[in-house]
Amino acid sequence: MTSLRGYATWIAAVAAVILVWLQLPQEGTEGWEWLPIKQPEGTLNSILTWVFWILAVVVVVLLFTDRNQPEADVVEVEGPSFARYLFSNTRAGLFWLPIRIFLGFSWFEAGFHKATGGGWLDGGASLAGYWERAVSIPEQGSPPITYDWYREFIQFLLNGNHETWFAWLITFGEMAVGIGLLVGALTGIAAFFGALMNMSFLLAGSTSANPVLFTAAVGLMLAWRVAGYYGLDRYLLPMLGTPWRTRARAGMTGTQSTT
Repeated sequence: MTSLRGYATWIAAVAAVILVWLQLPQEGTEGWEWLPIKQPEGTLNSILTWVFWILAVVVVVLLFTDRNQPEADVVEVEGPSFARYLFSNTRAGLFWLPIRIFLGFSWFEAGFHKATGGGWLDGGASLAGYWERAVSIPEQGSPPITYDWYREFIQFLLNGNHETWFAWLITFGEMAVGIGLLVGALTGIAAFFGALMNMSFLLAGSTSANPVLFTAAVGLMLAWRVAGYYGLDRYLLPMLGTPWRTRARAGMTGTQSTT
C-alpha cells in the first residue's frame, strides 16, 4: 500500500466516524434515550458537516493521485450486458432521446418563465421570498429545511442580498441546461447541473417535479456517452476524445469494433 492510500484510509475512517455521529438521533428523540451519544447540534453540527465533506473530497483527490502507482491494483468489474447496452451503446440513444427532450423542455420552460415573469430579473424579490419561506422555522411541525448547514447557507445569501445576482444565475442556468439537453450538447454535464439544481430545491423543502427531474437526470448522467448521440454529442464527444468504439473482448487485444 502506498503512502497516499494509507493516508486516504485513515482520513476516510475519520470521515465515516463523523458521518455516523451526524446521523445519530437528536437529543430528546423518543425511544433513543438509552443512547449515550446524541447528534451534535447547532454550530458543532455545521462544522462537522463541512469537515466531513472536506475530508471526503481529500480522499477522492488522494485516491485519484495514487491511481498510477505500481502498487495500485486496478480491478475492473464488468457490468451486466443490459447495463452495458443501455449506458454505452449508441443505439440506446433512441431510448434516452425522449427522456432528454422531456427534461430539456422542462428546464428551458422553467427558466423562460422566470425570465419573463416578475420578481426574478428585477432585483430577485421572488427568490428572496422563496428563501425566506425556506429558512422559516414554524412553532409546530417540521421546518422546510431539514439540515442546519443548508439553512445557514440560505440565510447567509439572504443576509448579503445575494438574490440580486443569484436569481440571474438560476434563471439562465435553467435555460442553459434546457438548451444543452434539447440539442444534445455535453448531455452528461447539462444533466449534472440540472440534478444539482433539483437537489438544491429539494434541500430547501420544495418537492414539486424535482424528484422526477432528478431521477431522469441521473439516468442521463449514467448514459452520458450515448444519451446525446442523436444530437450534437455525436460530433462533440469524439472531438473531446470519446470515440464511438468499444474494445473487443479478451483475446482480441488491439482490435476495435464500432458500436
